[in-house]
Amino acid sequence: MIYNMLHGKIHCATVTQANLSYMGSITIDEALLELSGILPGERVQIVNNNNGERLETYVISGERHSGIICLNGAAARKAVIGDIVIIIGYALMDEAEAHNYIPKIVMVDKTNRPIQIKTKEQQQELPLST
Repeated sequence: MIYNMLHGKIHCATVTQANLSYMGSITIDEALLELSGILPGERVQIVNNNNGERLETYVISGERHSGIICLNGAAARKAVIGDIVIIIGYALMDEAEAHNYIPKIVMVDKTNRPIQIKTKEQQQELPLST
């Protein structure tokens, strides 16, 4: 069996540009790509926390340490500058790989500078309602 698993994520990045006239894709700071393990040309899912939009496109490497997160082409209609997005890369793995793979989750600040790298999702505990 083959599993489609999270392998890299850039969490809560701020959209810095939206370029409707470009052919398509998302441009991401090269340093963030390297930290997350997401490759140029890779298919990614983008989730917009501001409006709930979800889309898939491919990655273009942007200037290193620029903090650029730019939605291009039709994707530019799914977000505006300042929106908060989650960029998710998935990989196909066999069962052994899926059980042993450690994803790279890059936490960024409001200027898209990396502040922490996590290796697993951590759900926040919610108080029990009475």
